[in-house]
Amino acid sequence: MNDLKGLNALLIEPHQGMRASLHNMLNLCGLTRIDDAANASQAIRQLTLKPYDLILCEYDLEGEGQDGQQMLEDLRHHRLMHPATIFFMVTGEGQFNKVVSAAELAPTDYILKPFAADSILERIARALDKREVFVPVYELIDVGHQQEAIATCLDGAINHPRYAVDFNRLRAEMHLLLGEPELAEPIYQEIYETKGIPWARLGQAKTLFARERYAEALAMLEQLLGQNSRFLDAYDWLAKTHEALGQLPQAQVVLGDAVTLSPHAVRRLRRLGEVAMAAGDIDTAERSFRQVVSKSRYSEFRDPEDHTRLVQTLVHKGDPVAAAGVIRELDKTMSGRRNSALCSAIASAMLHEYTGNSARLEQALDSALAGAKRASGLSAELKIELARNCLENGKAAGAEDLLRDVMRNAGGHVTGAPVMEKAVAVMERAGHGALATRLAQEARQDVVDLVAAGAARAKQGDYRGAVEMMLEAVDKLPDNAQVVFNAAVAVLKCLENTGWDERLGQYALKLIDSVRRLDPANAKLNALASLHQQILRKYNIRGVRWNEALKVAAR
Repeated sequence: MNDLKGLNALLIEPHQGMRASLHNMLNLCGLTRIDDAANASQAIRQLTLKPYDLILCEYDLEGEGQDGQQMLEDLRHHRLMHPATIFFMVTGEGQFNKVVSAAELAPTDYILKPFAADSILERIARALDKREVFVPVYELIDVGHQQEAIATCLDGAINHPRYAVDFNRLRAEMHLLLGEPELAEPIYQEIYETKGIPWARLGQAKTLFARERYAEALAMLEQLLGQNSRFLDAYDWLAKTHEALGQLPQAQVVLGDAVTLSPHAVRRLRRLGEVAMAAGDIDTAERSFRQVVSKSRYSEFRDPEDHTRLVQTLVHKGDPVAAAGVIRELDKTMSGRRNSALCSAIASAMLHEYTGNSARLEQALDSALAGAKRASGLSAELKIELARNCLENGKAAGAEDLLRDVMRNAGGHVTGAPVMEKAVAVMERAGHGALATRLAQEARQDVVDLVAAGAARAKQGDYRGAVEMMLEAVDKLPDNAQVVFNAAVAVLKCLENTGWDERLGQYALKLIDSVRRLDPANAKLNALASLHQQILRKYNIRGVRWNEALKVAAR
């Protein structure tokens, strides 16, 4: 059996007595490196400091505004937990059926209360044996060897038949990540037809969505939810499919149903608010953003934009008193966080525009424009709203700078088209149609010039200079797929021609991942990935054991 003495474990349990009991049980199992967390915030802070081999999390995190399943999803979403980490969900037998049917993303295993040390030891040993089988795949993925990882999954399914479904699922997920939905679909289809597992049907629907076969995806997702009405991830994808078809009211209904089933999931509540706002249902948008603000009050992932969006709904409803109260709360509870002062200024501008206080409106707009020049990570939607306010209140120059930035970031990929359309629509409604056309042209030309300048340096043999220039461009335009793609090319060409550099190797991985996120249908993605694979082979770069790599990264 695996030696447990060297493993790092984290217990997430709100009750001190239960934490102590679990701690003693793990000691009896042979674990000595054990940290405790009384709530999700403590756990997240500890996970940012070091990696863990094993996490035991209570499903019912009392007073947290979320449960253990949402905790798991947060950790995955924010990449605070490596795929090889063993995550056990501790739950009572009465909740078990609800817990296991609620999500696509499942923990390693469930531990039902009451339990004994022998039971935990058996589960840990089984999970460690399984992890050991998958470690070669994780090591390949960690350094970007996705194609080799896929081949290793094929071998693993043959050599370890009891894990064949897991290997095949991982293989399908990597095909989707690589922009190969046509290769992922038959894998998911076979799993569903032979095993009847709901996540396989969801995976099949994702492959249809990725190829813009929205009507087929819609029918498949509706059928899936008819068979399993608690499959929350299927609701999210059904809503996303309705949005792709331009059916915002239907998307809102689906998200509302999911929120009824799982009322504490902040990201889903936020999306419901955004969709309701776009659909013109201000009441639902206000309720959703109010819940987001309330439920994320003690979260490590609070976003000041939620307060600003709540203010926007209240202004639309004609409630300036409540809007002013939300702004005061934002200033009081989020002071010092990234973009909090900027979001407060944007929200104040909305309020003062409504009340007609021109002096305070001008002050708020000036503050917001100054903050926007220094800000990073502010959403395009809030930049567009600020630009609208500027255009309608005599600050066209500031609006022009904001919208130019939005357009430069939106260019170069399909998902940026709606943002570009919103920016153009704001200018046209304000009577600046000619300006919209000019800014769109300038934005496209700016990107072309940036890419050309980086390519010219590389052509002259200044590979480091090309990398420096393109990484600066990515800092300015992190959501422009064309810029990110060419930055990845610059980094790879530098590695190819000047030798391996670990820091640049990590940049290459991040940039390629960003291109996949921004523009998954990019026809050149496979060529980019192939160049990356060639360079890894050229320098014989192989993965190290995942926990060793994480420990180095955490130092």
